[in-house]
Amino acid sequence: MSVDAWADYRRAAGAAGVEVRVLTGAALDGATDVWRAVWHEPVMERPLLTALTHAGNYVAGAFANGRIVGATAGFFGPPARATMHSHVAGVVPGLATGGVGTAMKLHQRAWCLDREVAAMTWTFDPLVARNAAFNVRRLGAALDDYLVDFYGEMTDGVNAGQGSDRILARWALDAPLPSAPRDLGPAPAILDVGEDMAPIIGAVPPGASAVSLAVPADIEGLRRDHPRLAAQWRSALRDAMLERWEAGWRPTAVGRDGRYLMEAL
Repeated sequence: MSVDAWADYRRAAGAAGVEVRVLTGAALDGATDVWRAVWHEPVMERPLLTALTHAGNYVAGAFANGRIVGATAGFFGPPARATMHSHVAGVVPGLATGGVGTAMKLHQRAWCLDREVAAMTWTFDPLVARNAAFNVRRLGAALDDYLVDFYGEMTDGVNAGQGSDRILARWALDAPLPSAPRDLGPAPAILDVGEDMAPIIGAVPPGASAVSLAVPADIEGLRRDHPRLAAQWRSALRDAMLERWEAGWRPTAVGRDGRYLMEAL
């Protein structure tokens, strides 16, 4: 089925009240400002962004009323893979749920398809429930790999002391957006959230072919207020998910609350 990627972008941008534009020159400073507001330290500075754009890669910003409110950057993988890796995307604090991220992702998708790039990858923290739901339910991305401490020890204001496990998402850009995200249905929980916000770990029932894994709804708040408990969640999710992954299971759906469904494939 053919897709009109630019039409998808225009609908999302209109709903969010933004315009997404490719950035060059001095405008690249706006991207660094956005990321600094999100992560409290530089993520990618203008000299690197200048080199990336000069080499034909993607850096763009989302603008509302003339002000940059979001920014994203990606670079290409080896030619034979025809893949863009979307390395960083951020929206200024307070606007993360307003659809700006969707507009940026769909602009990046349309830009890639214009260049015959039909796949995009990126990593995300599997403990951030809203990102898991967005990637799978809104975009239709597949969850390809679990990467333990992918970035090593991180020092920014969001991730410091919390490990850097990531899931690799892969998005088929020429596929239609999901019209009706899959519901999880009943599945035994091997990881759940207790009343005290501590992880509750369960066993896989004999003969089960699907299980669910829940994460806290607000891991960022937990990291801020109870960092030791948040670090327990990193270990609990890693152990539970990796055991299933290594047995050939994969996450196949994500609920609105960020609950994962893993199934034996």
